[in-house]
Amino acid sequence: MAPAPRNTELLKKVYLFNDLTQQELEKILAIAYDKDFAKEQPVFQEGEIGDAFYIVTDGQVRISTMVPGVGEEALKVLRPGDYFGEMALIDDFPRSAAAIAHEGDIKLLAVYKRDFRKLLADDKDLAYKLMSVFIKTLSARLRDTNDKLKSIFAIAKAF
Repeated sequence: MAPAPRNTELLKKVYLFNDLTQQELEKILAIAYDKDFAKEQPVFQEGEIGDAFYIVTDGQVRISTMVPGVGEEALKVLRPGDYFGEMALIDDFPRSAAAIAHEGDIKLLAVYKRDFRKLLADDKDLAYKLMSVFIKTLSARLRDTNDKLKSIFAIAKAF
């Protein structure tokens, strides 16, 4: 694995890093690695223990889950500047969904848990900024899930 090129312009477009200084962005790039995947190649599978989070730099990534008796259910398609897998940096639970190269080859930046945790331990100000954004992201996702559940229950109640 080779470290990713030093291009902070890409990171500035990522919501997670909006409030970071140039120096803080450089610290993130110093622990980021380039990863390439071919069309339909999984980045990770649902149920795997996560060890990294990813930023889409080129192409599209499909986040999906397997629904018993139905098959694959696409939850979201991510584009350049989107990130995913960040829950792996916070907990040690299995991945809640799969991530798959959606259309054509994709390029990602990967940040591994071991490097991320060391960076946070070494820079408390950066840790505070990033954890605040992680919490906002997870809160928004929980609200979205709650809204979807309400819709499902409303439909189910009609039957």
